[in-house]
Amino acid sequence: MTNRPIAAALVLTLSGMACASALAQAWPERPVRMVIPFPPGGTLDKVGRQLAQELGKSFGQTFVVENKPGGNGVIGGDAVAKAPADGYTLLFNASTFVTAPMTMKSVPYKVQSDFIAVSLVAQAPLSIAISNKLGVTDVKGLVATAKAKPGGLNFAVGSVGSAGHLCTVRLEQAAGISVGIVPYKGTAPAFQDLVGGQIEGFIDPVLGSVQFHRGGQLKVVAVTAAKRLPNLPDVATASETLPGFECASWYGVWAPAKTPADIVDKLNAAVNKALSGEMRERLVADGLVPGGGSPADFARFQADDIAASGKIIADKKISVE
Repeated sequence: MTNRPIAAALVLTLSGMACASALAQAWPERPVRMVIPFPPGGTLDKVGRQLAQELGKSFGQTFVVENKPGGNGVIGGDAVAKAPADGYTLLFNASTFVTAPMTMKSVPYKVQSDFIAVSLVAQAPLSIAISNKLGVTDVKGLVATAKAKPGGLNFAVGSVGSAGHLCTVRLEQAAGISVGIVPYKGTAPAFQDLVGGQIEGFIDPVLGSVQFHRGGQLKVVAVTAAKRLPNLPDVATASETLPGFECASWYGVWAPAKTPADIVDKLNAAVNKALSGEMRERLVADGLVPGGGSPADFARFQADDIAASGKIIADKKISVE
C-alpha cells in the first residue's frame, strides 16, 4: 500500500518524459513563430529574417517572423516567456535583451530563469555615425566639436541599455566629452532623424549605417571593432584615435524555459548549420562576426555580458525615465 503513491508518481514521470520525447521527435509539425521585439527595418530585424529563412530550409517548415515592439523590448520578450514551452515560439533579440531589464524598475520575467539560451548568432561591431551637418570626418574632429559644445551634441540610442547606448557612454568616458542622449523606439527612426539632421550622432551596428554612409547621407567616422572591417576598409577604427576602445552588440536565439532539451539541441544544430553556409558569408559581408557554439557556450557568454554591462549601468545610473 505504501508504495502505490510512489509507483503512481513514477508512472506519471515516465509518461511525461515519453510525451516530451515524442514532442521533440515530431517537432516542428507546424509553423514556428520567431518574435523580434523591435520594429522592422533595423539590423536586428534583417539578421533575424535571414536566420528564419535558413531555419525554414533546414526543417522544411515555415519560421514566421513577428515584430512585437514596445516597452524597450519587454512586450515581445514577455510574450515569449509566457508562451508554451513547445518550441513553437522563439525569441530573436540583441544584447539589449539582457541589459535593458537592468535599467527598468520592473520587468515581468527574468532573463536567466524564464528563458533557455539556444545559440549566439552573431556579434556586431558598431559604427560611430555622424550627421553631415556637423561637418566632421573623423573621431578627432568629433571629439574637438563635442568639447567645444559640452552637452550640445545629441546622440540617439535605439533603446535604453542597448550596446549602442553603453558604447556612447564609454565614448564619453574615453574621450572626456559629454553628449545628450535621445532614446528612440528602434534603430530605423533614429537613422531617419540622423540623416535628416535632427540629431548629431548614433552609435549602432555597422549594418544599419553602411548604406547611408555609402550614399553620402551621413558620415561613419569610425567603427568600434579591433580591426578595420572588410566592408568598410577606408573607415578607421575608434581605437586608432582612442587606444583600446572597442564595443559590440550581439544577437541570439532564446526559447521559453522548460522547452525540451531535444528541441533546443535541434535548433542549436540548425543555427550552427546556417552559420557555416551562405548566411555566414552574408554576415561577414555586412561587417558582422558569425557566432555559433553550444547552448551552454551561449549561456556563459550571456552571463559574462550581464556582469560587464551591469557595472556600467550601475556606475552611470542608467535607467528608463
